[in-house]
Amino acid sequence: MSGKNKKQFGVWMDSHNATVTGRENVDDGDFVILGQVENAGPSGNSNENASNNQEIALTQKFFKAIADKMVNIDEVHVTGTGQIQAQFIKFLADTPQHKNAVASESTSNKMSDEQLIEFITAHYN
Repeated sequence: MSGKNKKQFGVWMDSHNATVTGRENVDDGDFVILGQVENAGPSGNSNENASNNQEIALTQKFFKAIADKMVNIDEVHVTGTGQIQAQFIKFLADTPQHKNAVASESTSNKMSDEQLIEFITAHYN
């Protein structure tokens, strides 16, 4: 597969929000925002074990919603705050349809949509 026909995506994420970018025509064209995903987090729960299980389930649901916006991933660059990027990359590696995706990560502060598009475009060029 030639480098210019790879399905490349970028994600900015923290533990509550994610912004997904991808190429306009799936495997070529300029990067555009494909969507936003929100993780509300667990609701108040008096049982710590139930709360932890709910948080894990919601995080998995959050990761799946992000991955659903990226079809046939060849490459993905994940950036954002905290350690959630590494968890998301592990989720992709453990998912059969995404296990062959080449993933990279970096740390960055919150970006506007335009800044994210510029950042991801620069990363792949």
